[in-house]
Amino acid sequence: MQAGISNVPELLKGIGEGNEIAFKQIYEYYFPRIQTFAFRVLHDNTHAQEVAQEVMLEFWQMGSGLEAIRNLDAFLKTIAKRRTIDTWRRCQTKRAAEHAMWTDWKESNEETEERVILNETRQIIEEAIHLLPPQQRTVYQLCQQEGLKYEEAARRLDIAPGTVQTHMKLALRFLRSYLRQRVDIAILLVVFNLC
Repeated sequence: MQAGISNVPELLKGIGEGNEIAFKQIYEYYFPRIQTFAFRVLHDNTHAQEVAQEVMLEFWQMGSGLEAIRNLDAFLKTIAKRRTIDTWRRCQTKRAAEHAMWTDWKESNEETEERVILNETRQIIEEAIHLLPPQQRTVYQLCQQEGLKYEEAARRLDIAPGTVQTHMKLALRFLRSYLRQRVDIAILLVVFNLC
């Protein structure tokens, strides 16, 4: 018996042969678990549901390859993590693009040298944020960009406040190092006001 489902090898064999009843058993057990996991990262029900649907579709499409799976929990968790991270990145890219378009709309067409530098610096900051490990990136965005306190971020992510603080320290250390390598020291003070 694996994670509350009996006869997993038989179910996988059946799904590989196109048995929809076997697939339904796996689907009904794992879909809500995958959706809950994705929601904890994405904080969006629609995207979390999409992730769960994509995972189950990928699973179904494997066909006879499913018989090679030895640990269904671990297998589906791996796919769910990958799909969640991909969705998270897409959402971040979309938000960054929307923010950039709104900023461009608000700003006048007269780009001063200072604005050019600041825009380039913002891009470097965004690059640096995207290079952070997913958990550090999430903590940074919640605490630094959304202004949540460590305790609030901890509740949202379902982790300890101390863990949030550790992720934040590591994220800031990386960002400072990354910026020092790519930004003139003279404008670092301005940069950290933008972070």
